[in-house]
Order: sequence, then structure tokens, then C-alpha cells
Amino acid sequence: MRVISGMRKGHRLCSPKGMDVRPTEDKVKESLFNILGKIKTDSLVLDLFAGSGSIGIEFLSRGAGKCYFIDVSPRSISAIKENLSHTRLAESATVIKTNALRAIRDFSKSGIEFDYIYVDPPFGYGDLLDKVFKNLNDHPILKDEGLLIVEHESQRILDEEIFEFKRTDSRRYGSKTITFFKRFRR
Repeated sequence: MRVISGMRKGHRLCSPKGMDVRPTEDKVKESLFNILGKIKTDSLVLDLFAGSGSIGIEFLSRGAGKCYFIDVSPRSISAIKENLSHTRLAESATVIKTNALRAIRDFSKSGIEFDYIYVDPPFGYGDLLDKVFKNLNDHPILKDEGLLIVEHESQRILDEEIFEFKRTDSRRYGSKTITFFKRFRR
């Protein structure tokens, strides 16, 4: 696993030790960022269920201004911090050990809104993604022109509209799919 492009291109990243983690493969990550195109300079990114932090680090390497990394696992938090240190991106990052649902509520209370939110919950917890969508709807933290990106099991097809989110694209990569949503007002 490595940083694909940007100012930290080629840096190797570690995964949380001793865990059954499924980091986003380099080819999927490269495809994702090809779809996104140029990352808004100084954009604010939220990496939920961050794992190794590889997605948020890729955003930072490509010019995002700041990324918040959220994970509940101490091993993931340790790996994220190690990867940020190794890539010299720690100054542009905030790493928080908490669960994703609590983080969404806390950001909403603080009035923080994001340009990009990347959600990659553990597979096999079907209702967890539903709870994330509900929390993002009830506690809006995605900017009006922001993009919600969800990595999920390919066998689960996400509706075209979920609360105030409208699907704009979906790409399948074997057993996983990445689906893109924009916020809309009914």
C-alpha cells in the first residue's frame, strides 16, 4: 500500500497490526482519485472508519488542506499516526479515536462542514452504513457542493436517493463498490 500521487507520491503506508483490515487497494484508490480529478486546494476532508488512513493521506498528498481521521480501534489510530509521521503530513491532520456516529454529531455541534467525506465501514455490518446515512442527514456536515464517497460491498446496491443524498456515480471493483453522492434539498 502506497501513496499514489501528489507531493508524497510513492511513500509506503502500513496497515494496523494484527487486525483483519481490508485497506483500499492501490488500483481502486488510483481509480477513485482519477474519477475525482483535481482535489480542491485547501479542502476539508473527513475519513470515517479510516483504518490505515490511506484515503485521507492520498487527499492530503493531492492538495487537500486538512483531513480528520476517525476510527475506534487503537491499532488503527496508531497506524494512522505512523503513516502521517512517515509522510510528513501530520500538521495537516487531526486523528480522533471515536466511533463514526459520535464524530458526525460532534462535528455538527461544532459547525464544521466538509468538502469530501469518505465512508468505509467494516463489511458485514449492514445497518451501520444505514446509521451513518441517517446521522449525516440529521447532523449535516457535508457542504452544499461537497461529495460523499462510500466504499461498500458490491452485493449491496445503494438506493439512488438516501435521505437528502443523491447518487451521482457508482463503480464496481470486484467485491467492493465505490458510490458517490451529492447532497440535495427536497
